[in-house]
Amino acid sequence: MKTPHKKVAAGQETREALSRHTGSANMRKKKSSQKKQRGRPTSQAHRNIVGCRISHGWKEGDEPITQWKGTVLDQVPINPSLYLVKYDGIDCVYGLELHRDERILKLKILPDKVPFSRVRDVRLANTIIGKAVEHIFEGEHGSKDEWRGMVLAQAPIMKAWFYITYEKDPVLYMYQLLDDYKEGDLRIMPESSESPPAEREPEGVIDGLIGKHVEYTKEDGSKRTGKVIHQVKAKPSVYFIKFDDDFHIYVYDLVKKS
Repeated sequence: MKTPHKKVAAGQETREALSRHTGSANMRKKKSSQKKQRGRPTSQAHRNIVGCRISHGWKEGDEPITQWKGTVLDQVPINPSLYLVKYDGIDCVYGLELHRDERILKLKILPDKVPFSRVRDVRLANTIIGKAVEHIFEGEHGSKDEWRGMVLAQAPIMKAWFYITYEKDPVLYMYQLLDDYKEGDLRIMPESSESPPAEREPEGVIDGLIGKHVEYTKEDGSKRTGKVIHQVKAKPSVYFIKFDDDFHIYVYDLVKKS
């Protein structure tokens, strides 16, 4: 049973948990007043870096520079400057404009190749995608924390990994869920008779939300803006949202039934 960086104790924000994990909290913390990023001028088209290993520094304000390595999973079609990145040792997926964000220093394409991985049990993989699950993590003092969520898709590039999100923390994570399932740490929840299967949802009716700007009002009354960047094929009412003031990818059901 793994102890991931996010689920240190129930009820705590992911950003707080990640901040405690290492000293480089400035890239992990939730920022509510981040200034809009200015585009970095470039004289030539950037090469396709999807599937590449990368490294770069991160400098924010007066904080010291921290060093990061990761794998570029995808380029967002509606915003080609935005990339989805899985950083080493971090469980959530980040959305960053790698060539434009001025906090990113000395971006390098590494020669090391992404380790080849494939799903050994295709049938099981197809079974868990789109399903509500209970994911068990090791909490403090060896306790077991149960997190309810939904398996969204097989991750690109890193094929043995799966996208997942949680009711208590609706951001995009990725884990090797087939291993967790076989170890008894992932359980498929029984389908509610009131909820139709994902494949029966009216995909065409809500397909036009991709690229739309959204506004979210927080508990303190302040607002944050963002954009819908992706629709989950296995659950067409569920979308990925990238907010302007945050590099996490949020996962919301935008067509919830009353």
